[in-house]
Amino acid sequence: MSNQSKLTQFIKNKASEEGFQACGIARAEFLEEEAPKLEKWLNQGMHGEMAYMANHFDKRLDPRKLVDGAKSVISLVYNYFPEKDLAEEGNYKIAKYAYGKDYHYIIKPKLKTILNEIIDQVGEVNARVFVDSAPVHERAWAAKSGLGWVGKNSLLLNKQMGSFFFLAEIILDVELDYDGPVTDHCGTCRRCMDACPTDAIPEPYVVDGSRCISYLTIELRNEIPAEFEGKMADWVFGCDICQDVCPWNRFSKSHQEPAFDPHEQLPDMKKSDWEEISEELFRELFKGSAVKRTKLSGLQRNINFAKKK
Repeated sequence: MSNQSKLTQFIKNKASEEGFQACGIARAEFLEEEAPKLEKWLNQGMHGEMAYMANHFDKRLDPRKLVDGAKSVISLVYNYFPEKDLAEEGNYKIAKYAYGKDYHYIIKPKLKTILNEIIDQVGEVNARVFVDSAPVHERAWAAKSGLGWVGKNSLLLNKQMGSFFFLAEIILDVELDYDGPVTDHCGTCRRCMDACPTDAIPEPYVVDGSRCISYLTIELRNEIPAEFEGKMADWVFGCDICQDVCPWNRFSKSHQEPAFDPHEQLPDMKKSDWEEISEELFRELFKGSAVKRTKLSGLQRNINFAKKK
């Protein structure tokens, strides 16, 4: 086995030790196929008020502009599927990824540990770690490295795990053994498209971000447009509909990350509790959680809008 192959296997073993469910590696190069798709999506305004999506267009498509001399993109998968789904009919709902602590703080130290192990093996490298924190086209890289395929709901789908997982990357200037992509297994299924109450998936593999409930409840800073009244399905932070209906998610298994477990009071929250939530309870329930992004005022806006039928 060559030193390159040994290092590649070493990295994948370390990823597993750090709790990642999968690790794939692709050659760092310009994402030729993604460029026209991204340009069209932006030109159609499907990013809504997410102006950052239009920034750093070149960096989003070429990792060598993020890390000088980059040769490899290591993509990793970290499961967040909960033991118990808290979303229930007749109650307000938050996305599963936000039940526990903010994933950025859980995953980034693990990436740094892996990178330090690589440095111990090969000496100084030029590298950066990413957890949804820079213009990295993460789903494209995960697909190129064989971790799954990009589904009709634009999320990465994996035959063994479904899609309830976070993606993370290490981009570095070290040549490694590269994995190849897997085939698309969506077939003629259009459950995600048909289930979306706001028609945010107008055509297969295209999500209109400006119509997505996750965007409307998290990214949108202004008032939620009246056209979405009665269509929020009680989601008040994020949305899991297109994942919940995906047949591949019947293979999802509960995560093993205690930090992702919900606050003990969260499962008992009823509609009246949500509607009367105080600043004190908000801080307690969502300490260190991604839900804090909306602040209490944003969550209250979402609850008030979801009440409109």
